[in-house]
Amino acid sequence: MYTFQSRRKFIFSISILLGGGMISHPLSGLSNPKNQIGRIGIIGLDTSHSVAFTKALNGASENTGGFKIVAAYPNGSADIESSVKRIPGYTEEVKKYGVEIVGSVGALLSKVDFVCLETNDGRPHLQQALEVFKAGKPIFIDKPVAGSLSDTIAIYELAKQFNVSVFSSSSLRYMETAQQVANGKIGNVLGADCFSPATLEPTHPELFWYGIHGVELLYTVMGTGCKHVKRTSNKDVEMVVGEWNDGRVGTFRGTRTGKHEYGGTAFGEKGNATLGPFQGYDNLLKHILEFFQTRKAPVSPQETIEIYTFMEAAHESKRKKGAAIALANTLASHSKKANQIIQSLKLSS
Repeated sequence: MYTFQSRRKFIFSISILLGGGMISHPLSGLSNPKNQIGRIGIIGLDTSHSVAFTKALNGASENTGGFKIVAAYPNGSADIESSVKRIPGYTEEVKKYGVEIVGSVGALLSKVDFVCLETNDGRPHLQQALEVFKAGKPIFIDKPVAGSLSDTIAIYELAKQFNVSVFSSSSLRYMETAQQVANGKIGNVLGADCFSPATLEPTHPELFWYGIHGVELLYTVMGTGCKHVKRTSNKDVEMVVGEWNDGRVGTFRGTRTGKHEYGGTAFGEKGNATLGPFQGYDNLLKHILEFFQTRKAPVSPQETIEIYTFMEAAHESKRKKGAAIALANTLASHSKKANQIIQSLKLSS
């Protein structure tokens, strides 16, 4: 079973994606001493992230470390309308940048060295990721890692069994202001209040679909070690209050009405810091490419699993009318389910 550990520090590298032509491309500093092309494949063309990553890499006139998106398997969600309707348009968009469209995950894996699992629907991620693990390819899994906490735990356990590197993160982790706080700008963080949209998708635990962004921001500045959570919600807002093992308090506010914005406030021993604004996907993409180079995930499995445990515990708190839910208990129960899932796959030794 995974246990919660202290957060790892993150090194921030500022960049601005596809501004005017006068701005240096944020990925141009990546090294590629052997001048080899890092062939990236995308699974899932039902999210704007797939198009953004393709434009940033394949549309760049400057060196991007030799990385290029060469193939994509378009099928993402089979039944989430907002995702399904995007696939034809996004497929045509990436084809303009020289991306080959293939008919299966297996066909994709024969053409690439690295994989970005971009399917907007977290439910098929376990089966899709398993194919990648069996092929031994490093993989970035976009949010949500999976459609349930048990599947999330199973994905990381299977990655360990197959000795494959896996990394997942929201782009909000790599906002300049968040990384400054994580790297000590305001000293030890005493608490934080973070917010993001938290629109709902009935097929997923409520915060998994979009609230993950604000929760990931909260963990970026607070680190791991949340003990229990309490959740209050209505049709317009979610409010989750978490107490950490050392007594610190962090909150997540998920909005469903009003303008969609991302940010928050971190409270530190040397002062307070405003978190935001969101600046795009380029910083995340740079960390993905560095991960492909090093095979070392900048966010540990333990931290990612705790983030999803936080959200699942919040979901349970709502079911129990705002009761405090211990993350350790939530993790234990879903770890058992994850083991059952893995056993049901009947993997050959």
